Amino acid sequence: STSAFDPSTFSVQELVKLAAPDFSIPQPFVRINQQPPSLSVTTPLPPTIDMSRLLLEDDHQNLELHKLHSTCQDWGIFQLVNHGVSSSLLEKLKHEVEEFYRLPLEEKLKYKIREGELEGYGRRMRADGKYDWVDTFNIITNPLHRRSPHLFPQLPPSLRSTMECYLSELQKLATKLIGFMGKALKIKEKEMMKLIDDGMQAVRMAYYPPCPQPESVMGLIPHSDMTLLTILHQLNGVDGLEIKKNGLWFPFNVNPDAFVVNVGDIFQIFSNGVYHSIEHKVTCNKERERITVTFNLSPNFEAEVGPSLSLINAENPPLFRRVGMEEYFKQFFTLKIYGKKYLDYMRIQPSENGD
Repeated sequence: STSAFDPSTFSVQELVKLAAPDFSIPQPFVRINQQPPSLSVTTPLPPTIDMSRLLLEDDHQNLELHKLHSTCQDWGIFQLVNHGVSSSLLEKLKHEVEEFYRLPLEEKLKYKIREGELEGYGRRMRADGKYDWVDTFNIITNPLHRRSPHLFPQLPPSLRSTMECYLSELQKLATKLIGFMGKALKIKEKEMMKLIDDGMQAVRMAYYPPCPQPESVMGLIPHSDMTLLTILHQLNGVDGLEIKKNGLWFPFNVNPDAFVVNVGDIFQIFSNGVYHSIEHKVTCNKERERITVTFNLSPNFEAEVGPSLSLINAENPPLFRRVGMEEYFKQFFTLKIYGKKYLDYMRIQPSENGD
């Protein structure tokens, strides 16, 4: 019965499994007045960045670095090909995450989000009182002492070891990529590396079940990432990502061999507004489930979130305030904001600059 329906403990996956043919979507998931994607003939798509070219020591590298730089300025999102993570590891990861979501609900509920916590399996209510059409499992994986003993260490062993391999590969990849972005911005490498040394990392496994009325729900509400960098892997090749460009929404079709890389809000702040995080959302599919793994990298907890000291001078005053990483995180979850509002909150207002 619907009266017993509690979306915070219930899985959308189970809901779809048990759905009758005349199924109507429970109210807590229904969102109306969504902006449909723009059907313009020319869907703009950001350039694809080739990691293997960035790693060359020649003119190709400079061309690719230039392309990376302008893409982070104009878009804040791109596909990364030839990323060097082996297809056999990605196959294994796909298998393990799919297996996890096939576990009986009571198995998955062992990891459920605990009262007052943000990590775990399940869902949180959004600021509008609604829920997204997705089951997620969020885990902080670094620094090691921040790992919750009841989450990562308790995962099924084969998922855990595959995930460890994947995380270490992605950490290497993200570090290289951030190095190149720093180089393109002409930020001192030492400053760049100090920021992410033992940085905070988190992984999000998401399962978006098919939805009989996809236009009345949202897989993920419009937001920009609060991180430094986010790397998304669409495990089973099902699209659903949409990006906002010039006030319009466009579908983002992902090459199955590519990762999707997002510039996060922290990078926009750190680059003093040169790079941009992009607002994006996830729509649901009528027939197919979509399964993704997202790797998030943020500065370490001792770091400050603020514009890079290499970029600030009299001609280029700071556009954002400076705040400790712990504080930045706390604020984000207290304010319960979406879209790019948090970034606006971090912005220095003209009056604060002493004008």
